[in-house]
Amino acid sequence: MKHLFFTTALALVSLPSLADTFAFGEPAPAAKATRTVEVVLKDIAFEPKALTVKAGETVRFVLINQGQLPHEFNLGDKAMHAEHQKEMLAMQGKVFSAGMNHEGMDHGTMDHGQMKAGDGHAHGAGNTVLVQPGQRAELTWTFRKSAPIEFACNVPGHYQAGMVGPLSIE
Repeated sequence: MKHLFFTTALALVSLPSLADTFAFGEPAPAAKATRTVEVVLKDIAFEPKALTVKAGETVRFVLINQGQLPHEFNLGDKAMHAEHQKEMLAMQGKVFSAGMNHEGMDHGTMDHGQMKAGDGHAHGAGNTVLVQPGQRAELTWTFRKSAPIEFACNVPGHYQAGMVGPLSIE
């Protein structure tokens, strides 16, 4: 039952709010995707290491965590990632209270009220999804215009260890 509650809470936290928009685009329903891209999350790397999309394209990212740790797939610029990393570090006590096992990053226990939707950093903003070890998740995004963005994992220390890649919007 605890696992079902955790999974449900995580699913609700990971749902995009379609009202949130960013300079480079906004979340979109999977049905609108014109292309699907599979991204494998490993400890501590992404495959592929870089992504390219077209302006106006809606991409469904299928995220597969083959690592032993929880990982994020977060779309944003360097400043957005830096701010999100501060938030993750500040919540580390709650985030890692259960240890780094399958339920180690229980976003369901976080105070999401501190994070403002639409600021580009909140998990409810639609540009971030958390994927537990051995799990799959999806994030669908419509890319509006060229902008210097990255895809990254902002779990404390992961970005700094190299779990980040460029995303080119052509």
